[in-house]
Amino acid sequence: MPSPISTDVLIVGAGVAGLWLNARLRRQGFSTVVVENASLGGGQSVKSQGIIHGGAKYALHGALTGASEAIADMPRRWREALAGSGELDLTGVRLLSDAHYLWSPGTLAGNLTSFFASKAVRGRVDQVKGEQLPPALQDKRFKGKVYRLAELVVDVPSLIQRLAELGGDSLLAGQVIEPWLEHNVLVGLRVDGREIRAQRIVLSAGAGTAELLTALGQSKPLMQRRPLHMVLVKGPTLKPLYAHCLGGGPKPRITVTTHPAADGQWVWYVGGDLAEAEGVAREPAAQIAAAQKELGQLLPWVDLSDARWATLRVDRAEPQQSGLSRPDNAFLAEEGRLLVGWPTKLALAPDFADRVINALQRDGIVANPPTPLPELPRPPLGVPAWEQLLP
Repeated sequence: MPSPISTDVLIVGAGVAGLWLNARLRRQGFSTVVVENASLGGGQSVKSQGIIHGGAKYALHGALTGASEAIADMPRRWREALAGSGELDLTGVRLLSDAHYLWSPGTLAGNLTSFFASKAVRGRVDQVKGEQLPPALQDKRFKGKVYRLAELVVDVPSLIQRLAELGGDSLLAGQVIEPWLEHNVLVGLRVDGREIRAQRIVLSAGAGTAELLTALGQSKPLMQRRPLHMVLVKGPTLKPLYAHCLGGGPKPRITVTTHPAADGQWVWYVGGDLAEAEGVAREPAAQIAAAQKELGQLLPWVDLSDARWATLRVDRAEPQQSGLSRPDNAFLAEEGRLLVGWPTKLALAPDFADRVINALQRDGIVANPPTPLPELPRPPLGVPAWEQLLP
């Protein structure tokens, strides 16, 4: 039998939200264990585009939504962490782009006046031209306009690796997770037969949280899945582009981020409206054809004749909302020792950690002197989709 463990906080799910929370807690002196049944960041996290939103895309029609208010401070917090001066030391994480951009084609059906007047973006948008343009748009045939947002794009694989380093010896690979009850009260979990007692148990397993709740005999909180059908493009002629292309609707027409592949080529990871309702309904071949048409219309100077294409289906796991709407903030529910939540977006991982730490402080949970953990089987790092689908 594996030796039992006693810890302050037991976290299930080692995506960015769970790993960020773990690093925050350990920095504050809490003892922690993080359980992962697959790979670190290998679910929703490593499938993210890496954009640290500041709320701009939620205010395309000038409306200041709850989402744009909640997320507005995230770029600052992430930048401080990346510089080593914030709530975590994320020095060494690769910054793919110091800014994200809004890009309008030559003609734009939509009113940007209210957008630029919005509190969500005021003072955080600048038009760029010439050599300031993203490399992929530096072509004489480009006739649109580009606006620089005070956001950023991080390399998610290097982020996961750094957060795993900050996790030290706390990471545990475990497949079978069962409740550990005393007098019908949840006091911990059994992970592959190992008993782990904890003052608080946090479920941050993304799409896996619903199954975990069932295993623990819990029916709430309810979870929803909002699907995406993303497109991956890899080719020798691609240049970096990190931008939302504006259309006439409330969502970006496409959103492109650019990622380094192991062979030195660039990969465009394409989402936005293309990847949502109609895109989800398409089969992969039809989705690729739709992406080829969009990119051909928007970026006709980019030679995609030798490009390789793939699609990736992603389920965004979130707390259930009316009409499958997008939650505005990170979410946390509590039931005794059990805390259940979703960050709802990569950028909101610090907000999720805040909510857990505030709950601990409110309940008087204090850090106990840490005791060395036994050597634990460690989960592997997640592999980016482009390395699997476009090797």
